[in-house]
Amino acid sequence: MGEQLRIALRHVAYPFLLVALVGIAVAALRLRWDLDRVNQLFLLGVIAFMSLLERLIPYEPEWSPSVREWGWYGVYFLLTMIGGALSQVPVAALVGWLAPPRSALPPWVEIPAALLLGSLANYLVHRWCHTSPRLWRLHGVHHVPDKVNVGNNGVNHLLDVLLTQGAVQLALAAAGFSVPTVFVVGLFVVAQGYFVHANIDVRIGPLNHVLAGPEQHRLHHSTDLAEAGHYGSDLSVWDHVFGSFTWRPGRRPLAVGLANPADFPATGRVVASHLQAWRRPARAEGSPTGTT
Repeated sequence: MGEQLRIALRHVAYPFLLVALVGIAVAALRLRWDLDRVNQLFLLGVIAFMSLLERLIPYEPEWSPSVREWGWYGVYFLLTMIGGALSQVPVAALVGWLAPPRSALPPWVEIPAALLLGSLANYLVHRWCHTSPRLWRLHGVHHVPDKVNVGNNGVNHLLDVLLTQGAVQLALAAAGFSVPTVFVVGLFVVAQGYFVHANIDVRIGPLNHVLAGPEQHRLHHSTDLAEAGHYGSDLSVWDHVFGSFTWRPGRRPLAVGLANPADFPATGRVVASHLQAWRRPARAEGSPTGTT
């Protein structure tokens, strides 16, 4: 592939993702598609798109997953999808009960408000997972890999995923946002989650101060505790508000992963990774933030 095409991809990849998101959301709501099915297909489409970009415009070629790593990532992904679907039934029922089918507010007012609230809930829970020794035993599983790519975005402790997703959904429902708005916000969260984790050479420039991007999230995974920060994976505004924004143009982590790798089992030990929270004492010093 020529250099001109690579340059073009670096500029159009993110706008294309956002335009596709809006187009799918509008079509799904106007044509009354099954929203659960749309969510599932959109998730798979985003993963496929980001995986393709990782091959075409990789940020760090050495971070490309091996065949064995893809196998591990697939197991984590399936466990999260299956267990999450079963465990989220009560949450989904509560969201359906609290969230009205239609909004009294126009979409251009409600959707940005929901994005801000959902992002705040995600930020607070995420930061809590880094500062609570017990919750870090769950969330730290995600920080074990010494590379950042679209595949290991799904490397999570199941309970960590349920805690974060449940907090965001319940926050939106309790605030009275409509089902369509919660659906649109969900698509945005999925797109952003895989975009910021993708090993792609894409820079979004000044937009980093509003939206989260890969440049920021690599810093979040940094072994240098002074630059980790960046708990927002969709919007970056809350990192500014709460003083955890460390990105500047050209800043890149020297290394990613855990400051103390021995604190957690290797990613390939899937069962041990899920059981270690109860088998080993909590240690706050393993957190990438270095806080307690």
